[in-house]
Amino acid sequence: MTERLKAFIHRIGGERDLALALSVVAIIAMLILPMPPFLLDIGLTLSISFSVMILMTALFIEKPLELSAFPTILLIATMLRLGLNLASTRLILGHGHEGPDAAGGVIAAFGEFLMGGQTVIGLTIFLILIVINFVVITKGAGRIAEVAARFSLDAMPGKQMAIDADLNAGMIDEAQARARRSELEAESGFFGAMDGASKFVKGDAIAGLIITAVNVIVGLIVGVAIHGVDFATAFNSYTILTVGDGLVSQIPALIVSTAAGLLVSKGGLRERTGTALGDQLGRFPKAFGMTSVLLGTLALLPGLPFVPFALLGSACGWTAWALTRRAQAAVIAKHAQEQQAAEAPAITEEPIAETLAIDPVRIEIGYALLPLVNEGGTEQRLDDQVRALRRQMALDYGFVLPPVRILDNMALAANDYVIHVRETEVGRGEARIDRLLVINPDGGDLRLSGEKCREPVFNLPALWVAKELRDEAGIRGLTVVDCGTVITTHLTELVKDNIADLLSYAEVQKLLSDVHRDTEKLVADIVPSRLSVSGIQRILQNLLSEGISIRDLPTILEGIAEAAPLTGNLTQITEHVRSRLARQISAAHARDGIIPILTLSARWDQEFAENIVGEGDDRQLAMAPSSLQGFIANVRESYDRLAGEGEIPCILTNPAIRPFVRSIIERVRPATTVLSQNEIHPRARIRALGTIG
Repeated sequence: MTERLKAFIHRIGGERDLALALSVVAIIAMLILPMPPFLLDIGLTLSISFSVMILMTALFIEKPLELSAFPTILLIATMLRLGLNLASTRLILGHGHEGPDAAGGVIAAFGEFLMGGQTVIGLTIFLILIVINFVVITKGAGRIAEVAARFSLDAMPGKQMAIDADLNAGMIDEAQARARRSELEAESGFFGAMDGASKFVKGDAIAGLIITAVNVIVGLIVGVAIHGVDFATAFNSYTILTVGDGLVSQIPALIVSTAAGLLVSKGGLRERTGTALGDQLGRFPKAFGMTSVLLGTLALLPGLPFVPFALLGSACGWTAWALTRRAQAAVIAKHAQEQQAAEAPAITEEPIAETLAIDPVRIEIGYALLPLVNEGGTEQRLDDQVRALRRQMALDYGFVLPPVRILDNMALAANDYVIHVRETEVGRGEARIDRLLVINPDGGDLRLSGEKCREPVFNLPALWVAKELRDEAGIRGLTVVDCGTVITTHLTELVKDNIADLLSYAEVQKLLSDVHRDTEKLVADIVPSRLSVSGIQRILQNLLSEGISIRDLPTILEGIAEAAPLTGNLTQITEHVRSRLARQISAAHARDGIIPILTLSARWDQEFAENIVGEGDDRQLAMAPSSLQGFIANVRESYDRLAGEGEIPCILTNPAIRPFVRSIIERVRPATTVLSQNEIHPRARIRALGTIG
């Protein structure tokens, strides 16, 4: 039996949820079942110990979120006190006529020792404790929690934007950003919960008053009318027991309320309360000196006791002297360290591993463009525009663009900027922060005074004009963009051109595990038995390289699962996936609900089909160079003719030759879309504009 009991106790200690559940059940049992006096003594002792432990924990933690469970603890402590109050009330009313020990030794000690046996003194102390707890501490802590909750909610959008800005600037990574957001949400929830939890203490104080009044009045009735005790004896006995019970309940309540006040009032501190108070008060030795002078003056006044004021004045004077000496020593030590550092600067070598890290996307700007990223600048912040770009790219292409790092480069000209993708320069341009870029979409004369230039994105003729000409340019139907928009637009086009290279192995893993959790079973069927994560990455890069969004990842994985058992060729799997995305592809290339197409003539269909050599994964195009040049010339002629008519068609081929046609055309016309017949959705409407002959 003993071994079973030990095993049961060990199990309860190991499983915290079970221990908490049993504790709550015990509290509920106290509300229903009678308790013997010795169990009540244990419960009251536990209540006092629990409250002191809560107070000490609140003193030693460094920030409030380290005790985020405090509202729950406050509820449990309040329920424990109320359960003990009910149990003691049952004993007082049932056995109060037997003497002061009827409700246990703890209540008797508080009733006789602390009150001195005087009921008026006990009642006065009890009421003062309630006033201190309810009117002073609880009301103040509740107000602090209410204001903190309101300010925390109001500041949340700004703090989230600051986190996003740090993430975009490369100062933190995704894991740190998630941790900061989680801490921000936890802080807001904590202060909101503390605002509501303060009502527990308020209700506890009101319940204490009601229980005390009930115990005194009903106790007198029970003692005199039922047990035949004379009124004076009954009043003395029941009042001592009741007030003792109130004191032994209100003292833990006052301690817990103090802990709550400490917790919510140290919202701005980031260290232990004692350390923070000592450091902050110790910065001002003059305050202790002035206090010492005042106390010394009061000690010399006639009629005031000399010893207390003199002792405290001396202590404050010694503290002021000690703090002054410590501050002087700190200044001397700091000066010595600065001098030593100036004489012999420490040579620190940057870790070699850090030099190997590369930025997926980086913007370097000249010094004249720094107001675009500085706080308080008059221009729209560049990192805000980059954050909006990342959000739009996620919607358009289905994955989150890596953080864009923005750096100043003193080697650049003042108004120049350079864009790098994986440490390779992919574009550069010039931006004037004090001017506006004006472009004529039709390519005609701008007829404005300004500095001529070429627009950096599409190489169109443009002008840098004064900002005062914005309205005039708008009236003429010209396109007007500011400095930040020029850089962001350039970045957008370059990212689209290199988006396949930005989809890394880690990003693919994140898409499969975090973003699309509903595809876990499908991924398990594919990886690694059919295809590796690297293979999936390559297929997704093939889609992105032709501007196809991978946001519908479940459909893409279904297409991979269908094609992978039949072939290991990633190009053929990609073609099958494209056919599964026919609805999406058709909608993306439709103009007013109709897809304009150019078809290959039968001659070119046959030419491509006959010049594909090899089998299976080794298939490749072996067309003669003269034939390739002829095909390219025909494509250019057809597109130039249709461009004059305002048409930008897609080339339609049969599925077997589409990858090879695309590989030829992307070298001369990268923006040209090549579709296979399988990628035209059955319900899509098409308009044939001609044939490439």
